[in-house]
Formats: sequence, C-alpha cells, structure tokens
Amino acid sequence: MKKIKAPLGIRKKAFYVMLFMQLALAALVVRIFYIQAFRGEELQALAFEQQTRDRLIAPNRGSIYDRNMVGLAVTETVASVSVIYAQMRDLPATARILARELALDEAEVLKKISQRVALVRVATQVDKATADRLRGMNLPGVVVDEDIRRVYPFGFLASQVIGFVGRDNQGIIGLEARYDQYLRGQPGRILTETDVAGRVLEAGRIYRVPPTDGYSLVLTIDSVLQSYAEQTIELLVREKNALRGVVILMNPQTGEIYALANKPDFDLNDPFTIQNPALQEVWHTFTQERQMNELNRMWRNFAINDTYEPGSTFKIVTSAAGLAEGIITTSSMFTCSGSVTVGGHTIRCWRSPRSHGLQTFLQGVQNSCNPVFMAVGERLGAELFYDYLLRFGFHDKTGIDLPGEAVGIMYPLDKVGPVELVTMAFGQSITITPLQLLSAAATVINGGYRVTPHVGMRLIDSEGRIVEEFAPERGEQILSAEVSETMRFILESVVFEGTGRRTYIPGYRIGGKTATSQKLPRQR
Repeated sequence: MKKIKAPLGIRKKAFYVMLFMQLALAALVVRIFYIQAFRGEELQALAFEQQTRDRLIAPNRGSIYDRNMVGLAVTETVASVSVIYAQMRDLPATARILARELALDEAEVLKKISQRVALVRVATQVDKATADRLRGMNLPGVVVDEDIRRVYPFGFLASQVIGFVGRDNQGIIGLEARYDQYLRGQPGRILTETDVAGRVLEAGRIYRVPPTDGYSLVLTIDSVLQSYAEQTIELLVREKNALRGVVILMNPQTGEIYALANKPDFDLNDPFTIQNPALQEVWHTFTQERQMNELNRMWRNFAINDTYEPGSTFKIVTSAAGLAEGIITTSSMFTCSGSVTVGGHTIRCWRSPRSHGLQTFLQGVQNSCNPVFMAVGERLGAELFYDYLLRFGFHDKTGIDLPGEAVGIMYPLDKVGPVELVTMAFGQSITITPLQLLSAAATVINGGYRVTPHVGMRLIDSEGRIVEEFAPERGEQILSAEVSETMRFILESVVFEGTGRRTYIPGYRIGGKTATSQKLPRQR
C-alpha cells in the first residue's frame, strides 16, 4: 500500500506544536520542582495561616527586684477581650453586654466590633473576675485570652530609675526600657483551624505554642536606702522651696548605685497623670504637644539627663589635680584678700568683703576659699587642667545602664582664657551631671580608679538561676594611691572642722565638700 505523506506545511506545524507542548511540559516540571524544593515550606506555612486563626499569648514580663529581692516591678495575670466578626450572631446585643461588663461606651464598642476583620481587640488588662464572667456567658464570637499587667508595688519609689511600660508591655523609660530585651520574653500563640469564612471548625484542632517568660532583673539598689533618700530629699526640696533635688548613694569601689532619688517624681502605676498641682488645674487647656512636653519633663531623670554648674564641690577635682602634679601640698600657703582681679574681672570669694587671710591649702579646702583654687588653676595652666578634666571623664558619659545620659559641657581648650581657667577651677564655667560629679569623687577617694556607675546587678530566670552578671571592671587609674589617701584626709577634715562640720557624726569617718552654685546671670 502506498504511504501518503502529509504536506510539508502540515508536518512543520505538527512539529512546532509538539515542540511547544514538550517545552511547556518541561517548564511545568521545572516549576513544580522549584515549588517543592525551594518554596515548599513557605507555601505550606501560608496555607496553614490561611486555614487557622492566630491569637497571641502574652509572656510574663520579668520582675525587677532590689538587691534584697524585694519586688519593685512585678507582673500579674489579667485578660484581654476580643471578638471574631464571622462568629458573632447578634452584634447590638454583644456590644451592649461587653459595654456593660467592661465599663465602656456602647456606641464605641458597637463601632469597633462591626469591623469586618478577622479579630478585633475590645479591651486589655481586664481583671480576673470580669474575665471569668464573660467566659461563663459563652457569647458567640467573644474570645477571652490571658494577658498581663505591670504593677509597681511601691508606686513612686525610684520612679525615674525603674521607668514604666506601655499598653503593649514594652518598656518606655528607665530600666524598663534599658533592659526591655531581657524582661519582655517571647509571646506564645493559640492556633485554631477555620473554614473559608473564618469560622472555627468544631472538629478542628487547636495548636498552642506556649510563651517564653522574660528574665528578671536584680538591681544594686536597696529599697530601704532608696526610701530614706527620697524622704530626705523631699523634705529638703520643700524646706528650701526648690524646684528639684537629687540624692545618689554609690559604692566608690565598684560603682554600684544603692539609691538614686529624684524629687519631684511620679506614680509608676499612673505615669500619665501630672503631679504638679498648679499644672493639674490648667492641664485641660494645654495642647497635646504641651502636655507631652510636661510629662517628659516629669519623667526626666535629671541626675543623669541634665547638667548644671557644680560650684565648690568641683574643688575636689582641682585639689586632686594639683596634688597629683606636685604643685601644691596640704601645707602650701595662700593668701585670700576677699577678691582677685583676673583679665580685668574682679572675682570675689564667697566671704567677701571679708577675707580668709593667710592659710594653708588644707585650710583653703576647709574654708572653700575661691582665691586658693583660682591660684591652683593658674599653676596648673589651661592645657594640664583640661587634660585632667578629660581624664576624669567630664567630656564623656559615665556609662551607667540608664537611657538618656548627658555629658558635660566645657569650653573648647582654645577658648579657655584666664577668666575661664580660674572660674572652672572652683566649679563655674563648666556644666556636668550630678552623676558625673559623683563618679569623679569616687575616683578621687577609691585609690584613683575610674569606675562605671551601674544599677543592674544580674539577670535571673523563673527558677532563680543566674543567667548573666553585670559587674563592670575598674577603669584606668588616673591618680596615685598616695594622692587618693591625701584627698580622703582633706575631705574628712572638711567635715570634722570645715564648712561641712554640721554633717559630722561621732564614731564615723565622713568626708565631703560643700557647695553653693550661683544662678545666671551671676554677680562676681
């Protein structure tokens, strides 16, 4: 039988059709391989997410304890109330019940639960009794989940240091913000299988991924000492009608902070309520921006956030520098005539128009005599004195584990003239934070070593096991042990027989330096 050949044109078309089909099949095989090998897990996860409803379980935020394990910030269990739109049957009735039980506005609740979204949060931090009542009602579409609430048992205690958390339990200021990554933990999840309309399947499985609780933070602070410090500074602020006051207690050998008290302060359990009575009366007249500025001012930890002219307490630094350079000894002689003229400016001693007359350097410190320290500053010279300011760290942060620390403000070296030099020597023409001054004083008396002030001592887990220790090492030695010993003797003499003698307590060795800073504009 004779074979009939198809026309060449048809054969070519058939060839190209077959070739196209083979290429398409090959591309499909490659695509399937790519999906299986490279995107399988991703697409499986997306499918699982589409077929399930995901609700977060808040972890227990770690507590904050003082050095004696007294709870300063703790977490208690509460609840959150949400609604699933697809499961609700009677929106007005549900809104009415939720508004009544949660003490909310019914119209607002109805507006919120009418949103056609998968899950809407109606209320957080609901107390246990209310949560149990709602659970018992078995309202269709209403979900009551575990939640947590941060509580500060001592209210105002160390408020600017401890800080507080927001509604999402994330730290906002203070230690709550600084150690948030350790305290917050990891949230868990509740996963339930749903149909295409988002309704929970009665026979569906429930997956629960438990939360990971945060670590707890143990502080160097002693709550008893903190309480005494706050009572003391509050009394003095009221007595002197001062705008504010600070007390810091620190171990000069280790940098551990035992107490850091600011007054005025605020209630950690109600941080958005202004405490100033005068501001409270006109609070409703402020713009939102003005209200936020006032709240930030109330929250400021001005022991580390603000700078000021230290006045005569700064003479500790000038004394140490002069002794270290050998330009003075405790018996070096000086004369105070009541004032000194430098660069055409007359600078008075605090005792002017009287004078201290002839005195040793030791007596000059005891008398807090400005002309004595002006002379020491001139003997040091601008470059050398400036070098000591840098060594003591006045141009750097102390490194304390609290957010928002400021640094000292000093004249640039090339701008330090004769007047600036002598005024800096007795604590003017330079601004520093209270903590910078305390850190420098610690160096002066601890053998000459720089220390890093710190509040955090260690992290512990829920079983009390130590996870991490915070113990900064000693820094550079910038003064000799001999100079440090001499400074301890000098400062003790200030309390024993100098301007600080009112603080002398028989049976105790106490050193110190008094000071009175002037407000600008000042008069020499």
